Amino acid sequence: MTKTTFIETSAHKRFVEFAKTVCRDRTIGLCYGPAGVGKTLSARRYAKWDIAEPLLESWGPRDPSDEKVYAALARSRTVFYTPPVATAFAAVRKDLNQLWSRVEACIDQGQPSEDVKIISSRNRQVELFIVDEAERLTNTALEHLRDQFDRADIGLILIGMPGIEKRMSRYPQLYSRIGFAHPYPPLSRDEMEFIFRKQWQKLGKEFDTDDFTDVQAAAAISRLTGGNFRLLQRLFNQIDRILHINELREITDDVIQAAASTLVIGAAN
Repeated sequence: MTKTTFIETSAHKRFVEFAKTVCRDRTIGLCYGPAGVGKTLSARRYAKWDIAEPLLESWGPRDPSDEKVYAALARSRTVFYTPPVATAFAAVRKDLNQLWSRVEACIDQGQPSEDVKIISSRNRQVELFIVDEAERLTNTALEHLRDQFDRADIGLILIGMPGIEKRMSRYPQLYSRIGFAHPYPPLSRDEMEFIFRKQWQKLGKEFDTDDFTDVQAAAAISRLTGGNFRLLQRLFNQIDRILHINELREITDDVIQAAASTLVIGAAN
């Protein structure tokens, strides 16, 4: 499970609806949840950032293959940004402006010329700005974002850990513009079972809810991960490794315990 296919969980689908609403209503939204539940994955997926990021970071000579990036950003009209740790406001502002202009340039390239003229006149090439790890922003950076939100008439999503909504309440000008607060939950029981079935299929087996070994293994994995997607991914990486090293083809409780012993597992994961 080193590299997995993206799973459109119910939490991700709710995030998409949340993002679309924030974008449509040109408001500010807060998304919060424990580390590892999938907030960043959902935001990057919505923004088409895995496709766009390499080009936006290198920003070198254009290539015909870049057209897929233009098309993706023209569909999402979204900027995704993660502020560096302990970075001065001047650097954050520079990063924001540079990223914004590059995304707008890509959007311009990804649509017919007549559409570019219409959208450019409205100054809405970018319609949504998503900031991950928003706790890293200084007060000045938050005020700058609020000002940009007002001037550009766009949607803004701030993603962070539980409690970010309390911090934002200390900034009346920004807090009064928040239209939605969206908690991002861990994986549900049904979603966990879906992932179990996928993982068992990789081993050429069927996950059987009537098989005690399978049920015991699933219960152990659920207990260890608590529905945390990132931790679940890390645990299955180790399970795959142990199965391969020992030439095993069955996920047992012993295999899971051996895999878990190689990880740092706790509430922060």
